[in-house]
Amino acid sequence: MSIALKEARETHYWLRLLIATDIIPENQLTPLLDEANQLVAILTTIVKKLKSP
Repeated sequence: MSIALKEARETHYWLRLLIATDIIPENQLTPLLDEANQLVAILTTIVKKLKSP
């Protein structure tokens, strides 16, 4: 799960970078960015619960 979280964060970073550099129009990436945010939130919760005693 930790690896999946790291990959989701990296994907989120690259999507934000694409938006910031105007390589791809923001309106095309907004749904993907929203989904990446949701995945990061879900995976963060899972990792926190797995690490708690």
